[in-house]
Amino acid sequence: MGTQFVLTLYAPDSATAQRANNAVNARMDSLNQIMSDYLDGSEINRLSATAGSGQWVRVSPELFEVLQKSQTIARLSNGRFDPTIGPLSQLWRRAVRRGEFPDRQQRLRARRAVGHRLMQLDYATQSVRLRRREMRLDVGGIGQGFAIDQAGKLLRGLGINTFLLDLGGDVLAGDTSYSVALDSTVLSLKNAAITTSGDMYRHLDYRGRRYSHVMNPRSGLGLRHFVRATVLAPDGWRADALTKVFSVAGWRKSRRLLRRFPEVELLILENKTGRLRRWQSTGFETYIR
Repeated sequence: MGTQFVLTLYAPDSATAQRANNAVNARMDSLNQIMSDYLDGSEINRLSATAGSGQWVRVSPELFEVLQKSQTIARLSNGRFDPTIGPLSQLWRRAVRRGEFPDRQQRLRARRAVGHRLMQLDYATQSVRLRRREMRLDVGGIGQGFAIDQAGKLLRGLGINTFLLDLGGDVLAGDTSYSVALDSTVLSLKNAAITTSGDMYRHLDYRGRRYSHVMNPRSGLGLRHFVRATVLAPDGWRADALTKVFSVAGWRKSRRLLRRFPEVELLILENKTGRLRRWQSTGFETYIR
């Protein structure tokens, strides 16, 4: 998935640990082949190639599940997260990589092919239809969290309940409590996930302005002000996706939006006016003990 993956697990013996490690690696490889929009032959790219054809495409259980979860987050966040953002994210990735700003016409054309309501799901047949030509799916904003959830389920199925999974900063802990340092706060993480999104390492500086790699689906551009959102959730997919939602929503709107996502805790830092604001939801520091 284009990032580092670290697995820490505790098993009764080295042979069991090695079998579990091999099984998780194989699972991650298979999920990459399903969800990565960087791979030409991936399942999600084959699905995107049918956009506008009117065709219902039966997909794997894993792809259907991640798309269903993505659509749920998109609906509850009023489109601040959108799995159909592919046309815009391709433009923005190229901009960040080359330092070249996408022009307005390119963004407008890409924006016409974006909209989570244009992706239809048929639960009875586990099929997907993309209603508009040039649509392209991108589940990069939720895929890593979904992947660590799948790896965690696999480990538990093998009888291993004490583990820590870290996929590019998306972290999931098993039955044992782990301490996670975040600025001046130390969190105790157990049977839960944590993810942080911000522009500290990836951004585009253009004509004196910094644009985050976190993109607003409505504008097709990276966020223009500093914001860092940390989300604690019972599972990785929610933690992963909601860091993007709250980053786009910003400090003030996130406080209201959080009510739609029970069992989720948020710490958000934002500097939009030259003043750093920090807000954390009640109980953040004592989320799980």
